[in-house]
Amino acid sequence: MASTLPMYVNGQEVPSTAATSIDVLNPATQEVLLKVPCSTQAEMEAAIANSVEAQKKWREVPVQQRVRVLMKLHALLNEAKDSIAEAIVRENGKTKADAEGDVFRGVEVVEHAMGMPSLMMGETLEQISRNMDTSTFKQPLGVIAGIAPFNFPAMIVLWMLPIAVATGNAFLLKPSEKVPTAAMMIAKLATQAGLPPGIFNIIHGGKEAVDFLCDHPAVKAVSFVGSGFVGRHVYLRATANGKRCQCNMGAKNHAVVLPDANKDVALNGIIGAAFGAAGQRC
Repeated sequence: MASTLPMYVNGQEVPSTAATSIDVLNPATQEVLLKVPCSTQAEMEAAIANSVEAQKKWREVPVQQRVRVLMKLHALLNEAKDSIAEAIVRENGKTKADAEGDVFRGVEVVEHAMGMPSLMMGETLEQISRNMDTSTFKQPLGVIAGIAPFNFPAMIVLWMLPIAVATGNAFLLKPSEKVPTAAMMIAKLATQAGLPPGIFNIIHGGKEAVDFLCDHPAVKAVSFVGSGFVGRHVYLRATANGKRCQCNMGAKNHAVVLPDANKDVALNGIIGAAFGAAGQRC
């Protein structure tokens, strides 16, 4: 019988008491790999409360010290890249090469976030008006929620996590219920790298969990990647509750082939962009 995946709260795995769960299938064999619990209301409330308390201390940690955690996470991700890719192959159905690229593209964002001491710099202008100077500061918001899709189980989690925590926020993730293992592996590595308990928490579920994150007053911003249908729902619901919200959804690239292009290179690139990941990519 397939085991039930725990949540990840306060730096450790936490079993769910949920009565309902969702099967995680191997798309190649239809084998049930494990079950994802639909986190209960009380469990989601507890995860939020833990994130709120942890963030109060984390925001006071100097940005250079926060970045040192990302440096350790970067090294650990590179060490674990094969095992993360193998989990993606099992749950998502990608080839091993595509899964390795999934992890690599996420690691690049960790590298970008290492520059946060410069990226967070504000601006100062003297004499914007008579006897008046102006200064701007970039400050943490609080708890940031991430809602991730199935097509890039590692990369999109790593689009969100490094930026959120490097800027002094706590990050609460609902990974895709179809491909949750990569996110859980990343969470454990983040704790191993020195990220304080509660700064990266994971809840599970479907629409109820999404609506919870969009509605809860302690969540100050929502980052979503996924379909246009769900993205419109997330954007309207989150912004109606006064949250900052970014939704990357339902896109396909345009391609322009110029007269001097190498035809074979151009066609290979277009075909890969159109049909890689079974077409489920931008």
